[in-house]
Amino acid sequence: MTATLVTPAASERIATHLREAILSGEIGPGERIRQEEVAERLGTSRLPVREALRMLEAEGLTEHTANKGARVPALDRHELDVLYQMRERLEPLALTESIPHLTSGQVRELEGLADLIAADTDLSEFLVLDRAFHLGSYAGCGTEHLLATVTRMWNSTQPYRRMFMTLGGPDRRWIVDHEHRLILDAIKRQDSVDAERFLSGHIRRTRIELDQHPELFGGPHRAGRARISGTTTTRRQA
Repeated sequence: MTATLVTPAASERIATHLREAILSGEIGPGERIRQEEVAERLGTSRLPVREALRMLEAEGLTEHTANKGARVPALDRHELDVLYQMRERLEPLALTESIPHLTSGQVRELEGLADLIAADTDLSEFLVLDRAFHLGSYAGCGTEHLLATVTRMWNSTQPYRRMFMTLGGPDRRWIVDHEHRLILDAIKRQDSVDAERFLSGHIRRTRIELDQHPELFGGPHRAGRARISGTTTTRRQA
């Protein structure tokens, strides 16, 4: 019998597909990801799908439960509140570690992202740009464990930020833009004290406002009814 080999390229391709579907909201919190369905639609065996799900679990995007398989984690109000409090403490540290090492080119890129965010009215694109801005501001942090933890928390909380921004609508985005400008100004001045203060307040505001919407925690959520397919819109995540 010839053993079936799982190539890294196949697993990464599937992981990329599922990662984009989760981060874009196509697969919502609490939804199961069936290995056989993914394998059939992507024209592969279940082995690379299984490996891809392990990769996504390490990133905080999926979890495996006994007798139920993989699903996107669904957080309750307290769990989300604690994750946001962790972000309030750890992301300012990542930013402080990053600021002295950001290049002029990286700062210009952050300025460009801030401009795009201010001009954008599409929710999906806004969330992609917002993620790129924040994770890009931590690019100078040399502590890989800290960066991995911050990214994992972003992955875990992004579905709820998406739902929150859907409820708030475009009228609330001017606040986000203003806070981004304050953070960016502190980065350009290399003022880590102000940068930490502005970023912590930015995250705290979202945490407090999310807690005012208990309806977000009633069960599995979906941004649409489409299941995983080979035609999922591809968005590059920072």
